[in-house]
Amino acid sequence: MRKQKNLLTRIGDAVDVAKGKTQEVGASLMKKAVVVERKARAATASVKRNAKTAGTSARKAFGKAQRKVKSTARNVEADATSAMGKAKRAVKRNVKAAASGAKKVAGKVERAMSSKKPAVKRKTTPLKSAVKRGAAKVKTVARETGVAVTKRPAKKRAAKTRAT
Repeated sequence: MRKQKNLLTRIGDAVDVAKGKTQEVGASLMKKAVVVERKARAATASVKRNAKTAGTSARKAFGKAQRKVKSTARNVEADATSAMGKAKRAVKRNVKAAASGAKKVAGKVERAMSSKKPAVKRKTTPLKSAVKRGAAKVKTVARETGVAVTKRPAKKRAAKTRAT
């Protein structure tokens, strides 16, 4: 019995040792699994961060491109409006010039066709005689209208008040 007990003891000891070894191997595997899990989480977070920054930079680039296109469109529209205004003004200017030229030509033709020719030359008069003539004309017009022209203005009389 002693031999049998001794064998059983040995088998029990071997089972205990095997149990210990399996626990060590299991603990080692657990540590490795925890490390792998941490690395996986870190990699996942890194990928998420990179994706987020890529999305953000893509949105920023898209917004920048939109603003650039809008700005360019506004500039083109403003330039087109300005060019249109300049063209309109140029056309008006040319039309006015053509009209005034036609008017001049029509006047020349009319003068050429008329039987009455204008005086060749007018002689200029000295300033004093021109002033005298102007004053005489004023007096004549005043006389015709019935207004007396005097050198001093007439005094106004005070209105009489009636006592009642």
